[in-house]
Amino acid sequence: MRVLSAQQMREVDRRTIEDIGIPGAVLMENAGRGAAARIAARYADVFPGPVLVLAGKGNNGGDGFVIARCLLEQGWQVSTLALAERSAYSGDAALNLEVLLRLSDAVGFACDETQLGSALAAGGNPRLVVDALFGTGLSSAVRGHFAAAIAWLNAQSAAVVAVDIPSGVHADNGCVLGCAVQASLTLTFARPKIGHLVYPGAGLVGALEVVEIGIPAALVEACRPHNLWVDDEAARRLLPPRPAGGHKGTFGHLLVMGGSTGKSGAAALAADGAVRGGAGLVTLGCPAQLHDILEIKLTEPMTVPLPQVDGGLSLQALESLLALSQDKQALALGPGLGQGEETGALVRRLVRDCPLPQVIDADGLNALAGHLEIFSAREPGTTVLTPHPGEMARLAGVAVADVQQDRVAFARAFAEAHGVVLVLKGARSLTATPDGRLYINASGNPGMASGGMGDVLTGLIGAFLAQGVEAGAAAALAVYLHGRAADRLALRLGNAGLAATDLLREIPAARHELS
Repeated sequence: MRVLSAQQMREVDRRTIEDIGIPGAVLMENAGRGAAARIAARYADVFPGPVLVLAGKGNNGGDGFVIARCLLEQGWQVSTLALAERSAYSGDAALNLEVLLRLSDAVGFACDETQLGSALAAGGNPRLVVDALFGTGLSSAVRGHFAAAIAWLNAQSAAVVAVDIPSGVHADNGCVLGCAVQASLTLTFARPKIGHLVYPGAGLVGALEVVEIGIPAALVEACRPHNLWVDDEAARRLLPPRPAGGHKGTFGHLLVMGGSTGKSGAAALAADGAVRGGAGLVTLGCPAQLHDILEIKLTEPMTVPLPQVDGGLSLQALESLLALSQDKQALALGPGLGQGEETGALVRRLVRDCPLPQVIDADGLNALAGHLEIFSAREPGTTVLTPHPGEMARLAGVAVADVQQDRVAFARAFAEAHGVVLVLKGARSLTATPDGRLYINASGNPGMASGGMGDVLTGLIGAFLAQGVEAGAAAALAVYLHGRAADRLALRLGNAGLAATDLLREIPAARHELS
């Protein structure tokens, strides 16, 4: 599903009004009337209310005025509190305020905390509150009586319906701007916004429903860059073909490089993850002293012993790995490699000199910290990096807090600056591409917070790269399938105690459900 930023939403609004010729007042009427219909249907058990509509002074407040009017027409007991002077309203919001004032005497105005406190105290205890304070254009911290209104609202036992987005949530990154409404239901317009789908915003929207207001789909599809919500429908479109006449050579040969003393399991999980991801053939290159162990652990993947030093791969393995890569379609490196000096040098040389599409994780990422210029030697968009926030911070040379402050902007900026596909892992993992695309993942659960899960993901991404899937799509598809397999497990086993080996066995069934 296409997802919009605040700027993209403003642009499709503008084009609908100016290019298509649908007046802004009609769009506001459609938004408010559509939202009122959803509210009446979902909260029929609390009819006739009372309902309180809290309205800000912008178009979000205008939507609130339409909602109040439409609910009044249906017999609901509605009072409206505008958090600005009557004269502060303009345009379509002012128009709908004046219409509401002609129909209802239960409209009040509060311009400061004292007036707000008095109005709320006199209003009784609503059973339903409509948050129409701020829309998707908010970009600075909530202050003053608006912050007081949000604090009051969050202390109520009533159901809370947010109009477009919970007030205080940034529409482009889900960040909380000082304080934010905790909604029971969010009714957004045209398409979801990025802030609805990434945390912490995703934890504040409650149930999310989209209300169509008359914006042509073609205008939404014309927005660039693409922001995509990866659910079943989107992931299905990304699946590579599986022709009936295919054979193991048809579905690609992945080379995996991993393992060191004490970390043979990571390399094995990545290799098995590639098998479960549908790669026709998988070869694992590992330190010679681990070869016999991995021969026993692995059945389907092939293994190759390589020169080692101090329990990890030696720089002398470079020639063998480059030779091994000649008949392969993709390379996965990092799981269990260790952080030895020679191993790090090997990673850097291999990333630079091997032209195959690559996915790099774990110690492979650590080896690249401080050496980001290597990516400039590679074709843009052929390298996938899969860091968790700690690895991302080390790779970029910043604090974890800098990464987490605005995950969307950080992932996008890094991917574009270095020509890589970046999978920033976490709840609602993000995949950013050098051309500006953003994939937001819909699958996954807390049961995935256990060792080895990332190694399986590395193998999955490598499998799709080997099958010829473009790197951004390969990463987004693998991230979704990885989480979907975990969701299937959680239905049976709960979301604690899940092991990466459990997930491996669930991947084919998760893929089958998609296809």
